[in-house]
Amino acid sequence: MSHKKTLFIVVGILTASALVVLLIFFTEPTAQSEGATKTTAMLVSVEEVSSGTFVPEFITTGTVQAVDNVSLSAQVNGEVIERMAEFVPGGLVKKGEVLLKINPADYQNQLALRQSELAQAETNLQIEMGRQKIAEQDLSLISGDTLSEKEQSLVLRKPQLEAINAQIQSARAAVDQASLNLRRTVIRAPFDAQIITQNVTLGSQVSVGDDLGRLVGTEAYWVQVTLPVRDLKWLHFPAGDHQKGDTVKIKNTSSWEPEEYRTGYLYRQIGALDPQTRLARIIIKVPDPLASQSQDYRPKLLIDEFVEVSIKGSPVKEVVRLNRDYLRSNETVWVMENGKLSIRKVRIQLMDAHYAYISEGLQQGEKVVTTNISTVTNGVPLRVEQDSTHNPSHP
Repeated sequence: MSHKKTLFIVVGILTASALVVLLIFFTEPTAQSEGATKTTAMLVSVEEVSSGTFVPEFITTGTVQAVDNVSLSAQVNGEVIERMAEFVPGGLVKKGEVLLKINPADYQNQLALRQSELAQAETNLQIEMGRQKIAEQDLSLISGDTLSEKEQSLVLRKPQLEAINAQIQSARAAVDQASLNLRRTVIRAPFDAQIITQNVTLGSQVSVGDDLGRLVGTEAYWVQVTLPVRDLKWLHFPAGDHQKGDTVKIKNTSSWEPEEYRTGYLYRQIGALDPQTRLARIIIKVPDPLASQSQDYRPKLLIDEFVEVSIKGSPVKEVVRLNRDYLRSNETVWVMENGKLSIRKVRIQLMDAHYAYISEGLQQGEKVVTTNISTVTNGVPLRVEQDSTHNPSHP
């Protein structure tokens, strides 16, 4: 066969094949959908909110500190000849009780010496007063016109009298100082206190300025905590020392029983922020920290103890209170409205340890979605869990 004839045959076969393929493609049956597509609403849990007046609770942590904290120092030199039995770490002492005595012999001798000097100066004054009278008689025999005022002063021995008066003043000051040094040989508790450290005992030789021990007052302790600055306006601080601020509940969650706590009150706000956290610093005062005045058992506070603090703030009026866990990103709340999801932008007036207090964007009786859902779009159909028991058509 010629090449031309062969080429025609091949082209014919290819053309016929293409026509068959096209015929099959256009005559293929089309699948038909049967039945209606059913849209299922997402199953969620909701919580109905209520509005009103609520008391916020701020929870923070802090450290126990001493209100009165002093290191006793010796003000005179000498040997310790007496030590109170309670002057040991952990000992409790009352204001004015004797803690230590330093040998007073040298200071008693000094006082006796100064007293004798004062007595001698007072005797010299009496002698000089007698001379004054004689000088006045002598001056009366001399014509006053012949002597100047300065010469008359010399005749009346006024410089000698002033010198003796100065001696008496110096002697009295020396007696007072000797008496003060003698009293300083007895070291007393400056206030009701607990002994933290004891650095001397019987026979110790002490010098002026030596550290004898550390005492902390037991009338009250402080707890210093921090809070955001925005929360301060909801706290009430006392106007004076005899007033009390908001009540505070103090717990040690690691050491105390769950039901155990101590009560304090807001005392002062420190006028500087914490340099690291930039939070406001607050002082809480706790009376009777060692529970020595209570008939019932109460846990004792320890210096430098780490505690949890719960502060009741001022009431927040006309707001909706919502669990903080139900707040969504960008201060939004998911609300179930007419069976559909509504994403609400809300205005949060205050947030405490557990709740957000909402002043705008949420109303009394509305249902807030508490379930985390995957599809978050306005208008998504929702159904509540209890609805499934009444409508068996839902899967």
